[in-house]
Amino acid sequence: MSTIATAQGASHISPVNERVYHQSNLLGDWKGSFSNTHQAIELKVVSINGSTAQVEYTHNGRTERGTASVDQNFITFGNVTIATRDGKKAALEFSFGTVKQDAILSKAAAPVTDQNPLVGSWTGASTTQSASFQVLSINGRDAQVRYTIDGQSRTGVGDVVNNAVIFGKVVLSVADGLNGKLTFPAPGHKTFSLGVKKFTPKTA
Repeated sequence: MSTIATAQGASHISPVNERVYHQSNLLGDWKGSFSNTHQAIELKVVSINGSTAQVEYTHNGRTERGTASVDQNFITFGNVTIATRDGKKAALEFSFGTVKQDAILSKAAAPVTDQNPLVGSWTGASTTQSASFQVLSINGRDAQVRYTIDGQSRTGVGDVVNNAVIFGKVVLSVADGLNGKLTFPAPGHKTFSLGVKKFTPKTA
């Protein structure tokens, strides 16, 4: 069994699998309990690299760490299989011979202190252009992004390089966690740069 330490942040999800199965939804810390025994369980998906994932599975007060297999939107680690559709709730099944247990798990919110300053919704507009770029999550060098530029939208996995996210020919670079610049192709083989600000909800 390889250890988590050797693969921290080494998430590589193919664009095809992301588009079809949304495999990045599996990443994160899942917590819940078995429906029949109410025993607390936790499965942390640290990274996904092709057809394998690095996971931590905690049950009966002990934690197992190792490499799991990834197939479509399922991850299997020994006798445990987990799957999710929306990245918020997941179904987990434990199967050993004739014994089967199931559980509904919820993804734990990432601590705010650990959140990359690139994560958030960035918007900007000029007299001729308007754009929004959303960094939904970051795992290692992979960023789950969604953008809308002049009414055209795309979703996928971008590359994190220092204080920037690169998604195709669209680049979001951030200066201070609140202000940034969005660079994207414009008609006539030109490149357009637009100042953007991060949306920050007002606190009571």
